[in-house]
Amino acid sequence: MGTEFRPIIDLVRRHEATADRWVTVAVARPGGCEHLSLGLHRDEAMAAADEEYALLLVKTALWLRGGCTLLTADEAVYRWLQRAYAPTGARAFDRAFLSGIYRSPFQVERRQTLPPERETPASAAARTEGCRIGIDLGGSDRKAAAVIDGETVYTEEVVWQPKTASDLRYHYEGITAALRSAKAYLPRVDSVGISTAGVVIDGEIRRSSLFVGVEQATYDRLGRDLLARAVREICGNVPWAASNDGDVAALAGAVSLGRRKLLGIALGTSEAGGYVDGSGRITGRLHELAFLPVDVNPLAPVDPWSGDRGVGERYFSQEGVLRLAGQNGLAPEGETPAEKLHWVQDRARAGESRAIAAFSELGRLLGLTLPWYQRLTGCESVLLLGRVVDGVGGECLVDSCRAALESTGAAMEILLPEASQRRVGQAAAAAFLNSTLNSTLNSTLKAGAI
Repeated sequence: MGTEFRPIIDLVRRHEATADRWVTVAVARPGGCEHLSLGLHRDEAMAAADEEYALLLVKTALWLRGGCTLLTADEAVYRWLQRAYAPTGARAFDRAFLSGIYRSPFQVERRQTLPPERETPASAAARTEGCRIGIDLGGSDRKAAAVIDGETVYTEEVVWQPKTASDLRYHYEGITAALRSAKAYLPRVDSVGISTAGVVIDGEIRRSSLFVGVEQATYDRLGRDLLARAVREICGNVPWAASNDGDVAALAGAVSLGRRKLLGIALGTSEAGGYVDGSGRITGRLHELAFLPVDVNPLAPVDPWSGDRGVGERYFSQEGVLRLAGQNGLAPEGETPAEKLHWVQDRARAGESRAIAAFSELGRLLGLTLPWYQRLTGCESVLLLGRVVDGVGGECLVDSCRAALESTGAAMEILLPEASQRRVGQAAAAAFLNSTLNSTLNSTLKAGAI
């Protein structure tokens, strides 16, 4: 089905197998810095291959770890990075986006001495007592949950279209409606947690496709405290916290499954990721899986926003299902992508082989990609959430994913929540955010499906 998928990890392994020199690139951001090792060659005939490999790995590091400054002592690597990350270079989108969310100019520097690595993680140890509200703000629907002492007593899922709304009142009214619905099922509200698509800093959604229809100047003036105002109006001055949907997916696994070294992946409007390390901590990394290269085929599908080929968002999302269904001869019906996904899911539930094949193929591609994610994060378990893994189609996806993963020889556990929680589970997990994330997290950049 479709264009041949060429996993990036295969290219990386082949390239590094013959490397005879190693170069360090420091990937720095406000509050953090990590080192990336690149395997290169002294043979000039390998220069083009070295450059392709280096740019793929640096892009991966930036979207996984977060950063707006690249530093290296190597002259050739410096030239490649400077050219690619120029204002009109091949990575101009990355440059503009990352400098915007960090509110700091993007820089490429050559330095003989690199800054040391540093990171400030936050604990994900859960406290579930009390009456809590959790909401999950996605690109196609919003979800709400009321939780009492760790038990979910109410959930709802409402279709909305935030991406097409130009008036912030639409977003505000949708958020307050979700809070109000959950509040009705609680005797009181002790805290609120919000899972959202987008980059969240100090409770502010710094960048998100949820507001793509809103003029930037309007959002800068009226939208930055949108969440705070909504919580205050409906729930009063209660403690609250916001995080991206990928981190909440990881948190759901840490809370409900007792796992560590767990990568949470939300397959919904886009692809979101979060990671809980071996100490049960959520790190300060970006984990923007949607923009990580996964397919190095030069004919891989193009992401319309970034202009990059073969990134995760094109595969591990509702868009991935719809594209694969179309390639298999189906024409999904519906006004919105979410409605079209429901159409394909209905066909899978009815036993339509072409619909089942679309989910199975997506699962196969994910299984071939998971060893790459494991190399990048050190994960031992993967928790899958989001509307794409719902129902019969989701079960076919997971079965195929496990088979493909086994074929790679990688050892990882693939987990699904209970069927009733696959879609609304993030809203319920978000209810624990205020207790599980300390103040450090609120000053650390986080990101999800954008």
